[in-house]
Amino acid sequence: MVETWDVVVVGSGPGGLTAGACLAAAGRRVLVLERHDLAGGNCQVFRRRHLGQDYEFDVGLHYIGDCGPGGLFPSIFGALGVGDRIEFRPLDPDGFDTLVFPDLRLAVPADWDEYRDRVVAAFPDERAGVQRCMDILRQVAEESRIRAIPGVDTPTFDRWAFRPLSELFEHAELSARARAVLDHWSGLYAGGPSQTAVVMHATIIDHYMRGAAYPEGGGQVLPARLAQVIEACGGEIRTLSTVEEILVESGRARGVRLADGSTISAPLVISNADHTRTVKQLVDRRHWDPATLEWVEQATMTLGLVCVYVIVDVELDGPNTNYFLFPSYETDELYDRLDRGEMAEGVPFAYVAMASRKDPDNPHLCPPGHTNFQIMTLAPRGWEWWGLHDGPADGARYRRDDSYRDRKADVTERLIDAAEQVLGPFRDHIVHVETASPASQERYTHSTGGTSYGYLHSPDQVGERRPAHRTEIDGLWVVGAGTASGHGIAGTMVGGVNCAGEILGRPLLVEMVMGTTLLEPSAVPADPPDFDPVEWCRGAALRERRAAGRAARAARAARTAGGT
Repeated sequence: MVETWDVVVVGSGPGGLTAGACLAAAGRRVLVLERHDLAGGNCQVFRRRHLGQDYEFDVGLHYIGDCGPGGLFPSIFGALGVGDRIEFRPLDPDGFDTLVFPDLRLAVPADWDEYRDRVVAAFPDERAGVQRCMDILRQVAEESRIRAIPGVDTPTFDRWAFRPLSELFEHAELSARARAVLDHWSGLYAGGPSQTAVVMHATIIDHYMRGAAYPEGGGQVLPARLAQVIEACGGEIRTLSTVEEILVESGRARGVRLADGSTISAPLVISNADHTRTVKQLVDRRHWDPATLEWVEQATMTLGLVCVYVIVDVELDGPNTNYFLFPSYETDELYDRLDRGEMAEGVPFAYVAMASRKDPDNPHLCPPGHTNFQIMTLAPRGWEWWGLHDGPADGARYRRDDSYRDRKADVTERLIDAAEQVLGPFRDHIVHVETASPASQERYTHSTGGTSYGYLHSPDQVGERRPAHRTEIDGLWVVGAGTASGHGIAGTMVGGVNCAGEILGRPLLVEMVMGTTLLEPSAVPADPPDFDPVEWCRGAALRERRAAGRAARAARAARTAGGT
């Protein structure tokens, strides 16, 4: 007998889980299928035990914006009945990002006016240009939030949104130094000024001007709460379940076929898999319009990331801020080199995220008296720089490859050198260090090229010019970083809400922001005393198997102890 659900979600990133939770709250029976043993996508954490000590590291959530009262994230989780189960801890509002250039240091505050004033103070001779540039960015962001309202004029958005950021810098007649300072956000979307649409830059600034924050308990808390909603409404998170094909008959999605050969039937399928792989691998090409296939073939992905996870056995005190380190002011040159598959010698561009400062009461991060932090940079395009011919999703065996290991060791040392410029000497205090590359990202998420951000946010690949959530195949929808709502935790969750809203024929995001309740908090069972977001994201079946295994091991240990 074929298993049947109302909705099958392929992949458990924040977009898929959010869409699933919204539809579950609206009465649909939702099944989320995840090939990994843990749901969450780039909201996942991973844990390590080293020399008797336990550590936890965030994969992709280092900070998010718009978490204050009435903000985006409280509105979404509140509407789903779990808003009171997430605490967002603010970063330093007077400087949540600290920019470090060769001869300039600037703290970025969570306020448009103060941010503009600080950049003007750094470049007093360019006051007019800085103000002109930032006024346009702010106006584009504001108009992007209201442009769907009938009858509302958005002249600045219409003029600037889909032009390259470099054109705005030229229009404002900014120096290379001022451009670099205003472009520090590019690390959050991995594209240079000449590659990136103004709307991408403007909206990401606006997101953090509404307050930068971090969820107490780590990134895994967000998917755990969404999973609770789905399960409370009769749905299921099923991990270790690889979807081989999305089944399409007569132009309509009918369900999925798993790697074990079994099929699951559903009139609605939402793919949260990498968009390129959805089109090229999960659905037979004959079902797509030629225009869709052509768009995917010609699309450019963003750059991948390298992340060094570090534990030191000292407390590194300081403000609750992120550090962005730039070796020069030539940001377009930085991206040009990376796009050629090269990385400059010496200390690279780096982003340092201080997990212990953001979530100091999280017992999983590291033992007392230690510090947990990450050091990130952008990776050169392609696999050749890593000494590889293909990525792991295409069968590459990379982890024991000597060229790959040598390259990873080299970039690890260089990123540690970079971090010591702002944190001081800590190398002798390192008790645990490991590095993830784009190959690691592709291995776990199957994202094309190992990118975290989907398609490049160029003028022809941004916003509504990205693939829509509704596809030309009836019953098949897509969410995730490669789709219209964009990348990141905010972009993909908004995409999940918008996708569910289109399916239901409701302006769900507007309803949420206005305070509509989709699910009463009492409908979601209370957390058990031993609630662990990681275990919850295993899905009910795997949770039960793991709990049974722990109980069996404890019983054996008790019997052994009793017999000695």
